[in-house]
Amino acid sequence: MAENVKEQILGFLVSRFPDVRIQETEDIFQLGFVNSLFAMELVMFIEKTFGVTIPNEELRLDNFRTVKSMAELVDRRTAQPETAEV
Repeated sequence: MAENVKEQILGFLVSRFPDVRIQETEDIFQLGFVNSLFAMELVMFIEKTFGVTIPNEELRLDNFRTVKSMAELVDRRTAQPETAEV
């Protein structure tokens, strides 16, 4: 699933920045592509596309710096077992 996740995230970034080739390990914040509005778009894209909820404690820059780190975040969130009601 990770490769598909990376491809979809890269596709989203390319749709916003069509003239730029972003590698999965490049820091998109350092490259200057991310402002606060785009960061929220990115969070919303990930939640909607992959059907995950990103809790406040996961809203750290390090989870969104690279395509690789975002894919790892999605993998962690999709691997989380649902809390069962007792």
